[in-house]
Amino acid sequence: MKSVAPFTPPEIKRVPSRFRQALSKYRITLTSDCDNCGLCVTLCPYGVYQKGSKRPRVAQDYLCLGPSCHKNEFYCLARCPRDAIRLNPNPSFEVLGDKRWTSDLLASTWYMAETGEIPYQDINFKTGDSGGGFDKLRFRLPSGPSPEIPEEAISLGIELNRSGDERPQIALPVPFYLGGMSFGSVSIHSMLSRVRAATAWGTFCCTGEGGYPDDLKPYDDHVITQVATGLFGVREETIKRVRIVEFKYAQGAKPGLGGHLLGDKVTPEVARMREAVVGSSLFSPFPFHSVYSVEDHKKHIDWIKEINPRALVSVKVSTPNDVDMVAVGSYFAGAHILQLDGSYGGTGAAPDIAKKNIAMPLEYAVPKVHKFLKGEGIRDKITIIASGGI
Repeated sequence: MKSVAPFTPPEIKRVPSRFRQALSKYRITLTSDCDNCGLCVTLCPYGVYQKGSKRPRVAQDYLCLGPSCHKNEFYCLARCPRDAIRLNPNPSFEVLGDKRWTSDLLASTWYMAETGEIPYQDINFKTGDSGGGFDKLRFRLPSGPSPEIPEEAISLGIELNRSGDERPQIALPVPFYLGGMSFGSVSIHSMLSRVRAATAWGTFCCTGEGGYPDDLKPYDDHVITQVATGLFGVREETIKRVRIVEFKYAQGAKPGLGGHLLGDKVTPEVARMREAVVGSSLFSPFPFHSVYSVEDHKKHIDWIKEINPRALVSVKVSTPNDVDMVAVGSYFAGAHILQLDGSYGGTGAAPDIAKKNIAMPLEYAVPKVHKFLKGEGIRDKITIIASGGI
């Protein structure tokens, strides 16, 4: 592997909210009974209130702890001498999100991105509200005493080449790599942040379908370059640089629709990378118009293997009803890795009706594929990566 300067995580610094008025789970109001004594400003350790000329101003109600604050000495509702403070659910907050990504999860993610800390407020930052799937994972632990297992014997690593071919063995020390986010959909700064994090973890980061910016060259050994249906930015010299090449046949959030990059995001740099016109929206077709059979699929994979003899090949697919057959076909076409992208594989450009109604939820797709591959006797010869809604 190429030597890369050791990665030192930057110091965590709190940044202002991305919103002019950050959305709060609770709405705090002061009634006309307030006499501007300023006790609430003094009491609140979270900076919810600021001094005002006629009465205190509720400056940052999204920092309010919520109803559970009643057990604290500084609970402003109980300590207000004029009983002038009201705390109610915010109806604008309640309509955010869906059963997978609830309003609590969205707000807590914003808070953690801004502060680098786990939320202290009355918001659920751990699970969604789907009532099942990955919101309800359970671990069955042994009922008796646990055996003594040395820490070094426990590994979460994953072997990516289980095919038995002559290509390099690549192992991840952690059970994940970072999925594709293309240049244009995100900035070069975001791409560099992600690939540096992947390097620090010893794993990989996928470029997405927008090409391979030169700024990523120092991290070649931790980059997965993607070949998608639009072939944006696909060049043989970049395919030769990496250890994993990914074919993206479909995206879980919008199977059958192809990719979409809004014209406003096609800047001169993005247009140059994608060989497109500045300001024009870009669409990836569906499907690959050169692939209509397993044999065509194999030709694509053989092409990559011929260009880069050391690369492993990953295939990213959505989760239609026959995803088990797609998995078997990808194995016999020569893929080392199969990435199943579930129906909630997020993208801002995907219509809600596509995200929530077309592809199979990931918690159904994974066991379906696993059982079918096992029945065919090839489960141990291909690595499955799951994404979308985890």
